[in-house]
Amino acid sequence: MRLSRLIQGIGRAGANAIRVRLHPGAVPVPPQRLVDRVGRGDYRAVGQGLLRVAREQGGLHPTDRILDIGCGVGRLAAPLTTYLAGDGCYDGFDIDQELVQWCQRNISPAHPRFRFRHVNVFSGRYNPAGAISGTGFEFPYRDDAFTFVVATSVFTHLLSADTESYIRQIRRVLAPGGTLLATFFLLNDESRSLMAGGNARYVFPEGPADRSTAEPHRVLRRDQPACAVAYPEDWVMRLLADNGLAAPLAWHPGRWCGRSAGLSDQDVVVARKPA
Repeated sequence: MRLSRLIQGIGRAGANAIRVRLHPGAVPVPPQRLVDRVGRGDYRAVGQGLLRVAREQGGLHPTDRILDIGCGVGRLAAPLTTYLAGDGCYDGFDIDQELVQWCQRNISPAHPRFRFRHVNVFSGRYNPAGAISGTGFEFPYRDDAFTFVVATSVFTHLLSADTESYIRQIRRVLAPGGTLLATFFLLNDESRSLMAGGNARYVFPEGPADRSTAEPHRVLRRDQPACAVAYPEDWVMRLLADNGLAAPLAWHPGRWCGRSAGLSDQDVVVARKPA
């Protein structure tokens, strides 16, 4: 389920609207079992859809230095191999070692400016043997290293403390003037009303996994909190502002809660670090 909610939204139209022209050195399609680990959908069409969102909504430029948090099996990296130019480069990390190894074998050799890392961060659902807590994880990159950070279907699987830590790390590695494009399940009056009316694909009726805390997150399943996590919209906006990320340049409501239209299934937020 890691990318399925975003992919369903982008891939539904993309599979029919996008024709991918292969070229020498094109990234192969991974085995289906690996694709399924990050969500369903056409591998190439979904990747092109993600790139389109980054370009049109985030202003991604071919010379950007990109960090892809939760890079999975390279859905975004694959189309970027023909988009980035000049000093443009890509780094991605993921908690799933097999997915990272596939990218290292099938993308990096032909595209050495594309680098992938496995990070052994704990996730109760996706990496239960992880040795590093989300709150203790420091991104393995220098300060101000990137001009564009992507986090799709990341905060939809992190609880509050981990989300706060990741936002601090994003702020650290993002260069002045750099852009963050991230997706969330955002709770506001409209999404709560749609959930209450029975229109939502995902309903978050439960409080935090630990009822003794005042954490703001809501989980889809108490037995598997990382399965899907939602946050109050105002909490997310305040978190971004408190960490020096300007008020969102754009916010695109998703269809997850039953809206009839949306850029994707998840809510897309674009923010920028002041220059």
